[in-house]
Amino acid sequence: MILIGVDVGGTFTDLVVTNTESGDSKIHKIPTTPEDPSQGVINGLREVCDQFDINPADVRHILHGTTIATNAVLEYEGAKTGLITTAGYRDILHIGRHQRPQHYSIMQDIPWQDRPLVRRAQRLTVTERLVPPNGDVLIPLDEPAVRAAAQQLKSDGVEAIAVCFLFSYLNPAHEDRAREIIQNEYPDCFVTTSQSVSPQFREFERFTTAAMNAFIGPKVRTYIHELESTLAKQGFKQAELHVMGSNGGVATAKMVAEKPVLTLLSGPAAGVMGGGLSGQLVERSNLITFDVGGTSADIGLIVKNTYSEATARDTWIGGYPVMAPMIDIHTIGAGGGSIAYIDDGGAFRVGPASAGATPGPAAYGHGGDRPTVTDAHLVLGRLIEGKFLGGEMNLDLQAANTVIDRLASELDLDRPEAADGIMAIINANMANAIRSRTIQKGHDPREFSLVSFGGAGPLHGVDVARILDIPEVIIPPYPGITSAVGLLTTDLKYDAIRTEFQISDQVDTHRLARDFDRMQAELAIQFERDGLQQSEITYRRSGDLRYVGQGYELRVPFAASGVDTASLAHVFETFQSIHLAEYGHIFDDSPIEIVNIRLTGTGEMPKIELRFAIASTDTPPLDHRPCFFRVEGTLQQLDTALYQRETLASKQKINGPAIILQKDTTIVIPPGASAMTHPSNNLLIDTGV
Repeated sequence: MILIGVDVGGTFTDLVVTNTESGDSKIHKIPTTPEDPSQGVINGLREVCDQFDINPADVRHILHGTTIATNAVLEYEGAKTGLITTAGYRDILHIGRHQRPQHYSIMQDIPWQDRPLVRRAQRLTVTERLVPPNGDVLIPLDEPAVRAAAQQLKSDGVEAIAVCFLFSYLNPAHEDRAREIIQNEYPDCFVTTSQSVSPQFREFERFTTAAMNAFIGPKVRTYIHELESTLAKQGFKQAELHVMGSNGGVATAKMVAEKPVLTLLSGPAAGVMGGGLSGQLVERSNLITFDVGGTSADIGLIVKNTYSEATARDTWIGGYPVMAPMIDIHTIGAGGGSIAYIDDGGAFRVGPASAGATPGPAAYGHGGDRPTVTDAHLVLGRLIEGKFLGGEMNLDLQAANTVIDRLASELDLDRPEAADGIMAIINANMANAIRSRTIQKGHDPREFSLVSFGGAGPLHGVDVARILDIPEVIIPPYPGITSAVGLLTTDLKYDAIRTEFQISDQVDTHRLARDFDRMQAELAIQFERDGLQQSEITYRRSGDLRYVGQGYELRVPFAASGVDTASLAHVFETFQSIHLAEYGHIFDDSPIEIVNIRLTGTGEMPKIELRFAIASTDTPPLDHRPCFFRVEGTLQQLDTALYQRETLASKQKINGPAIILQKDTTIVIPPGASAMTHPSNNLLIDTGV
């Protein structure tokens, strides 16, 4: 069976193709087409098939990581959206909560007010009311008012409508009926309901998540439908298209077209999965995944082989709160295309602005005229002019020298010092981002391995690890396309959630068991639609717990089946342990509240099986060249060995300074560090700390 993973990044579109029978895998990388990312996907698929003699009709699965939804939010380029909500609650989307992004600033950007997902003129209300605790109907839905609101929004030219009623997470009846009416009145409109996207309490976050789903819905739906159509025209008629979700699994194209908000961290989530695969292959259970591309750096955490999941207080995209299942990933504007500059206050900064794919760094020779991290690497000798992308792309050293010289003049430094200054700043920014996900959350980075990947990650991995005293860096076999590899390690994955509000000293175990069973029945129906057998599906239970009176919850695992007093006692003990690790204290005498229960269903998919033929005899360097490294505080030009990764032997040791070349990245081994090829073809670097 042939599988292809395609991950669209800000600068490059990465592809990996694998034959599950032979175990053979091939990689490919082409520039992203920002004006139409699907064109880059199609171009890449066509080139992969031509280059590796693959018949498109033989491809069975195409797994896709996409930035369409994310970019629509970040660039504020979604659909004109309408909202129908409960009378009196028109402005929930505007008011938000008492927290502001910056508590003490009187001049700040508040995204949901400055860039509303739904403008006030398109926020309409109807009479209806459900009441807790069971969602009983207090006031019936005014159906004529819904019909009138749909007609008005249609005349206003909205392309998508979100239906958000109070307490709909307890009873979806009113939202479901409103959706039916809207679809009858306006069949071409993208319609979403808050309970179908995020059936949990917190009105502001639930309404915002539904509004975001509507805001990005038409663009994502059009992208998915056109991509499926084009794939069929290109001969991929047997291939099933699956899209990576933020939860670490893939979903069908139909599911993504209905709930695009589930894909907001599509590419970064695939990167964490790919990094986790490398950790498994070298038997490391505590990992920091460090994915650095051309535009951004994404940081994830794996503790004891378990992916960290984002909580309600952590899930923000573009400044908007999102309540959707997500792997906990922190992203900063730091990558190979990050621009170095002097700000208005005279400070030397790098990023978050990026040269992107077009025009890109000056070294790309496409007209870029501002100094970037890539230009600095080339000036320092860490990138090789004729060896970039396996020789498929030639770098322009003269152009890089020119832009770095211009910056050096402003800083009153020579060229190498200015380039090294760019390295120091970007590495410090990345290290600070890792601190925020480790030290500030009670994890000691010295107890982790840093899995460094992405096109630029292996250039920075050791330097960043040394700042944090991390002893080991792991470089995956295909670091530049690890997110694409991660796509081929995933399964179908769906999540269900119910809000419970039950307190530890008076839990209704029968209600909990019933709600878990109902969620499992719902997910089983979805998996059946996807063609999976029950034997191929596993379920994982968890809950969101807090002390009574707290404002936010912690995710706690539940027993795989059954709910009784003994299993709940273990749940509450686990909550205490997690709370202690997160906050440094517990409240022994405080009752614990089960706020939400969650069920994650996983349907098994075919996967990549990496097999490598590694040489048995150590190979000598290809060449030597002078490169700049900072040693004991002094920038020095040192003789540096060059190696080709594909020729390295198993367990071959390489002492720094050295540079290891491969098609999809360049690996830097600074002085004092050493690397060894693991039998799995992962590269293990001892940072020397």
